[in-house]
Amino acid sequence: MQLTPHFTLSELTDSETARRLRIDNTPGSTTMHALQCLAELLEEVRDVLGGVPIVISSGYRSAALNAAVGGSATSAHLLGLAADFTAPAFGTPRAICEELITAGVVWDQLILEHPSAEAPGGRWVHIGLPQLGKPRRQILTAIKRGGKTRYEIGLVRP
Repeated sequence: MQLTPHFTLSELTDSETARRLRIDNTPGSTTMHALQCLAELLEEVRDVLGGVPIVISSGYRSAALNAAVGGSATSAHLLGLAADFTAPAFGTPRAICEELITAGVVWDQLILEHPSAEAPGGRWVHIGLPQLGKPRRQILTAIKRGGKTRYEIGLVRP
């Protein structure tokens, strides 16, 4: 099912983990509306990045899938309001975040995920919409140290 010109429902719900563990990751009707809004945000992101393809690594996650991947119990992925992605033809996740900030794209959370010595530009970008109300426009960096992830405000270097 095509949600927007460049994004399908399957892109935002597909999960190798769900297939491997035989977890149903089918969104309900309320989540479908959220996924439509998320796809529209991703279209805006794609435009800001010059029209390059966006590769979605995680979108909607059912509760069972979210638990299986170790996601937060309050993750916007559970509501269909967040996506993790890269855009290799544009550049690193850090470069993507910098471009989205400069362009003034409206989000609730923008997270540069796991920059490190091996991947100083980060591994992927998390972008999320608010469940209700005004977007927080929160910019964070997720840093993994000693097996734990902590979140720092802003785009932080490893």
